[in-house]
Amino acid sequence: MPFLSEADRRSLLVLARRAIVEAVSLQKPVESIPRSEIFAEKRGVFVTLTLRGRLRGCIGIVEAFAPLGESIARCAASAALHDPRFSPVRAEELHEIQIELSLLSPPEQILPESIEIGKHGLLISQGSRRGLLLPQVAAEHKFSREQFLDETCRKAGLDAKSWQEPETQISGFFCEVFSEEGTSGEPLSGNS
Repeated sequence: MPFLSEADRRSLLVLARRAIVEAVSLQKPVESIPRSEIFAEKRGVFVTLTLRGRLRGCIGIVEAFAPLGESIARCAASAALHDPRFSPVRAEELHEIQIELSLLSPPEQILPESIEIGKHGLLISQGSRRGLLLPQVAAEHKFSREQFLDETCRKAGLDAKSWQEPETQISGFFCEVFSEEGTSGEPLSGNS
């Protein structure tokens, strides 16, 4: 997966910030989403919001059906207002909200022993149940490979050891992760 330029990263973060501000302050979707270059690519994306270092919302899409600009705008607004784990972001919180974007490679089947913590994200599915954890989750929580598989199964609403069942599909993916720094909107160096 190619790395983005700092200018592309900044542009995507600016769009995400605009989408969040307009959704929270104006209760409307962002207008005039750019449709060229990086914004036109089709990639899975997750938008993670933190407030004072704590998770405040995270929404994303795995399959890339829409252009990246549209996906980021929709996921950013949804992370702010519709993550069922949190109350909607309030206008007075906007100046403290930090945005992290994770651009996903297409998921591909992976063997449990091939999973590298901090490098791979996981998507586990069995029947209609699906669970996904980004690579940074395993690294932040210092999961072992088995714990990462267990937690992704739990996220899918399955028993922790369901990854060992033959009908369970395990897919891995890579992420290019970057975020704002302070209130300047300057992106941090990302990792993949």
